[in-house]
Amino acid sequence: MVNPDALRGQVLLEESREAVVVLDADGIVVAASRRARQSLDGVREGEPLPPELLEGERALVVPYAVDGREERLVYLSQVGDTAAYEELRSGFTAAVSHELRTPLARLLSLLELAQLPGEDAFEHVEAARREVEQIRELIDEVLFLSELESGARVVSLGATAVLPVLEEVAAELEERAARAGVEVRVEGDAEASVEVRPRMLRVVAQNLAENAVRYAGPGANAVLSVRRTPAGVELAVRDDGAGVGQADVPRLFERFYRADRSRASRGTGLGLAIVKHVVASAGGTVEARSGRGSGLEVRCVFPQPR
Repeated sequence: MVNPDALRGQVLLEESREAVVVLDADGIVVAASRRARQSLDGVREGEPLPPELLEGERALVVPYAVDGREERLVYLSQVGDTAAYEELRSGFTAAVSHELRTPLARLLSLLELAQLPGEDAFEHVEAARREVEQIRELIDEVLFLSELESGARVVSLGATAVLPVLEEVAAELEERAARAGVEVRVEGDAEASVEVRPRMLRVVAQNLAENAVRYAGPGANAVLSVRRTPAGVELAVRDDGAGVGQADVPRLFERFYRADRSRASRGTGLGLAIVKHVVASAGGTVEARSGRGSGLEVRCVFPQPR
């Protein structure tokens, strides 16, 4: 039986936003956070920590003992981390401002038209209401992405069944999918589960399903599925709709990127970026496959529950 305290400690270390490693008395890496493994060369469990990582002011070392064994908890910083973060934050703020400017301009135009003699005020007000809804959706997703980046917990200490979440999402989207002319169905392994908080899992499923409903096109079919594979638990959404060009596929998970500029007003451009962030934070991978006129498939592979 797994010790709950040990499991909590493992999750805390693995999901730390810092580059953290645990060293034994001989300087061998006993454990390391995902960020340390991915961002620092030479950090591998079972091997010595490169000595240059402990030089200067780059490391904060906390010695302690476990069952009589001496170990060190080492927080590692990278030169330029703060500058890179500030640059990212500045760019993101500018992008959000740009994305808000367009619907706000349309909103102002619609309200001005509604005041003109002979215009259908009700029609313009309804269109203005839709612009307000898009602005609210954008703000909600920006706040959620900010929550993720500030360290919101994605991994859970227990397993969450995937299929019921997919079924709930499909049921909630049924009316919207009918209006868009897209048929949504769910299939897969009822026993498949992932160690992801239910809220985060729902966000992934909802964003993937909404993306298919928005962009697949009338007459398309979209399938939400889950299955267990040797690589992990695969959650996928595939449709047989319009698809995107091959050149656009690698950029689908970028913030605010839209493959079809003519449909820019129909989404925030953040949905797939949020999906990638959640899945990566859970230790998983995401990939998209598509071709113009051949539909789109997005596959998320989560680690098998321990």
